[in-house]
Amino acid sequence: MLIIITVCTLCSVISLFLVIHTNKNVNDMNKTLTYQYNLIVKIQNILKNKMSVNETTDKAEIIYQDLLQDLIPIMASIDIMPRTTSEHPLWRALGGIMDEYAKNPFVLEKLRRAIKLDANITRNVGHYLNRANMFLQHMSSTDTDGILSTTFTDGLLGQSLTFFAQAQALASTDK
Repeated sequence: MLIIITVCTLCSVISLFLVIHTNKNVNDMNKTLTYQYNLIVKIQNILKNKMSVNETTDKAEIIYQDLLQDLIPIMASIDIMPRTTSEHPLWRALGGIMDEYAKNPFVLEKLRRAIKLDANITRNVGHYLNRANMFLQHMSSTDTDGILSTTFTDGLLGQSLTFFAQAQALASTDK
């Protein structure tokens, strides 16, 4: 009888030890799974942000090309060449216009005349102003910290908007 009680007690102690050890393993597994779940959520957020950035980049490229298509005839009409840099063609075109204007303020007068005399230039300037303004408004509404939208507004795009709006206003008041 004593042997049976000893064996039962020993089995109970071993069972208790196994239960405690299994409970510890289950808790460790729970912590690991929680960590992995949190890591998967972070990865998912990063991928969503990358997809969003890629989508925004693709849309921006379409807008850039649209703006560039309006700038090409304008630049031809006022005899301005784009910058010779490795930038995006839109920024080279805008840089060429703004560089030339900084060197020669008469460029504003040439653009005013072109707007006044050529309906295609008037249409291109109007379309450029509308598309660029819409793009800046979209950037302002989607840019959470405002850094990107401020960069565009204070950079070549914003400067060119001011330049073209000024020329358009001068052309419309000088009838």
